[in-house]
This record gives sequence, C-alpha cells and structure tokens, in this order.
Amino acid sequence: MLAAAQRLRRSSDFAAAVRGGRRVGRGAVVVHLTLPGPADATATPSPEPARSGAETSAPRRAGFVVSKAVGGAVVRNKVRRRLRHLVRERLAELPAGTTLVVRALPPAADAAYARLGADLDAALAAARAPRGRRSR
Repeated sequence: MLAAAQRLRRSSDFAAAVRGGRRVGRGAVVVHLTLPGPADATATPSPEPARSGAETSAPRRAGFVVSKAVGGAVVRNKVRRRLRHLVRERLAELPAGTTLVVRALPPAADAAYARLGADLDAALAAARAPRGRRSR
C-alpha cells in the first residue's frame, strides 16, 4: 500500500496533475507526470508542522484512474492493485514533490504483470526525458 501522504485523493489534485503534467502513453497505460519546478520550491509552506527527519520535503504522490472501459469491478480492482504495487516500487526514484497519475487503458485488463511493469517503466522514462523536437 502507498502511505496516505503519497496518495492522490481529491478530484482537484487529479485535475491539476493531468492538466499541468506531461502525458505519455505506452502500451496499456497513460502516465501524467508533474515534476517539481523551481517555482514549487518557493511555494508557501504547508500548515502542517514540520516533521523531523527526511520527511521535511514534499512527498511524491500517485493516483490511479481505471475506468469502466477496462472491465467490471473485479477486473478494475485487480488492475488498480497491480498498478499500485508497481508504482510503489518506482515512486522513490522520482524527485520529491512529483505528482504521478497512472491511467489504465482497456488492454490493461488482459495484460500480464510484467507487461504492465514494462509499459509503466517506458512511460515514466519518456515523461522524465527532456522535451525535444519530435521527428516526423
């Protein structure tokens, strides 16, 4: 499970990540990644008291979107559990303050765990890569 501080829960958090982040689709998943910029470092501090230790920086947060197009409730929950486990392993590799939304596409219902992991890795690598001109 992801810790409560690492989960996106509010609709406004999802909307901000989807609108402001980079979108990359690979195979059965689409990743919306919002990396912290220099402006985020000077943002107003949270009203919560500072904790001692390494948790003083902004947490890396992740959310999941698995629509009914993927399948019934059982299939959607299976896909969501798989994606949550895959993201938990990769979340520490992202910079502090990163917001990640993973949207499952209908092929995710039949995809093997290894394929979901490979698609997620490819999408994250492409989203983190510097933007360049697209060749046609």
